[in-house]
Amino acid sequence: MILQMSLCAPGHSLLRFSSATFLKMSLRISSRKLSSAQIPKQEEEPGSRSPGRVYVRKKRVKRTEEITTVSTTAEPPEEKFSSLPDIEGVYERTNASSPLMDSPANWEEILEVIKHMRSSEDAPVDSMGCEKAGSFLPAKERRFAVLVSSLMSSQTKDNVTHEAVQRLHQNGLLAADAIVNANEATIKSLIYPVGFYSRKAAYMKKVAEICLTKYGGDIPSSLEELLSLPGIGPKMAHLVMNVAWNNVQGICVDTHVHRICNRLGWVSRPGTRQRTSSPEETRVSLQSWLPKEEWVAINPLLVGFGQTICTPLRPRCGECRINNLCPSAFKETSSPRSKTKKLGPGKTS
Repeated sequence: MILQMSLCAPGHSLLRFSSATFLKMSLRISSRKLSSAQIPKQEEEPGSRSPGRVYVRKKRVKRTEEITTVSTTAEPPEEKFSSLPDIEGVYERTNASSPLMDSPANWEEILEVIKHMRSSEDAPVDSMGCEKAGSFLPAKERRFAVLVSSLMSSQTKDNVTHEAVQRLHQNGLLAADAIVNANEATIKSLIYPVGFYSRKAAYMKKVAEICLTKYGGDIPSSLEELLSLPGIGPKMAHLVMNVAWNNVQGICVDTHVHRICNRLGWVSRPGTRQRTSSPEETRVSLQSWLPKEEWVAINPLLVGFGQTICTPLRPRCGECRINNLCPSAFKETSSPRSKTKKLGPGKTS
């Protein structure tokens, strides 16, 4: 009523204009109602400042996932090499030399006590280490078996490597010519579950071909030639030289020797007192002061010590007879995972 009076006062022309405008607005609202009737669900957003706007809740579309059927064959699962490290992991190929390091205090006493603790030879390395590979074979075949065992040993427990060597031997695949003629898939199935078995099987084929064509089925007799083989790093090369050729050119340093030497304070980075960051740094530092007559024995000695007493996680310091001489005794009791939870997400050092 108020609207009509206010519109009639100025004249009929304004009234006609307003009526037309009002008609158009009514048509628009009606068309919106008709189109909205076709939409299954409409809800006005609570607290909306525009009552004329219609909000439609979108339906969630379920994604369809393809189900891959897992094969039930005896073949090992396929490995993925997205950012796979080299077979020898953190080991570095280097010819770097380290300045002479002073002999650590009480190292001779510590070494003798460790030898006494290891006299029972109850560690896996004592019966299943790479040194034992092919011990029942003739010299030439044994050297190749030691090389193959060393290639598989990286990042793999001794018992797993030992069993893989046994399976290769039982199937007549512990010689260079046999491996060259064998199918790579067969080698993979025989050495599984060795760490990185797919890559190691490929390396094994390449190494066997080189040994067959260049060395008549034997293995290289120099450190440089061994290091040139696919998948062979300093740790493996020194072990093969020591065991297969009885030619001592360096210390075989694996993760056990690397860990224990740092815990004992026997090694350090050049010019500092900081721990060495890799087994290869440990080898160079350890060789700078350890008498050469101890170079061969130190590996199985400390590896077995690391498998039984000075373990990677929660070392058994209470059972260790050198805990009064070890600077790391009773200090490393938690696992890296628990430290990661305390520090938050991220890579551990």
